[in-house]
Amino acid sequence: MKPQLSRRLSAYVCATAITVASGCASTHNDPADPFEGFNRAMFAVNEGLDTVAIKPVAQGYDAVTPLPVKVGVGNFFGNIWDSWTAINNLLQGKGGDALSDVGRVLINSTIGIGGVFDVASEMGLTKHSEEFGQTLGKWGVPDGPYFYWPIIGPRTTRDTFGWMVDTYYDPVWRVDNIPLRNSLVAVRYVDLRASVLPTDKVIEEAAFDKYSYIRDAYLQHRRNEIFDGDPPRIPLDY
Repeated sequence: MKPQLSRRLSAYVCATAITVASGCASTHNDPADPFEGFNRAMFAVNEGLDTVAIKPVAQGYDAVTPLPVKVGVGNFFGNIWDSWTAINNLLQGKGGDALSDVGRVLINSTIGIGGVFDVASEMGLTKHSEEFGQTLGKWGVPDGPYFYWPIIGPRTTRDTFGWMVDTYYDPVWRVDNIPLRNSLVAVRYVDLRASVLPTDKVIEEAAFDKYSYIRDAYLQHRRNEIFDGDPPRIPLDY
């Protein structure tokens, strides 16, 4: 390991230890985040991994990959996800959306050359994005405590379980050829990280406390997703 990289990793380990020590002794103000000390420590770990390895790879990928290729990669993995979205829409009782999703997969897998081209959207079939955590939310399963995990990021307890189910049934993770599977997982993850690079500066400039900013934005976004963009108003306590 290069000395510079070793020093940076050591610094992040020290920072994490300090965060654990201070966070576990802090007073928790947000009832949705009762394990804030642990979560801030995991957030520090994730920030370290991202700074040292993940973000530089994503930046390199973003710099050298032509835009049409990046669009094609995103479309390819999006087409794979549409099949799981169709199942979750069906489980949520949204039969029309499920049929639309099936249509998208059939059209994009054939005319769209394996999903590289999003022909279905051009034909008026709206793209949806549903996963098992949203399905559980539709079924009335409560959020549960908030957690921040390394690599996968923020999740409620319900969404952590939903993520495990999503991963188990994810066609990419079920590829038998292990080197091919790992390559597909890595490319998808890097492509996803590269797609959110523009938001980094916005968050850094807008957030006094980056951890709280990401937590609150995530919880609000998830509530909006579960209620399909029309969440009920939260009653105010007087």
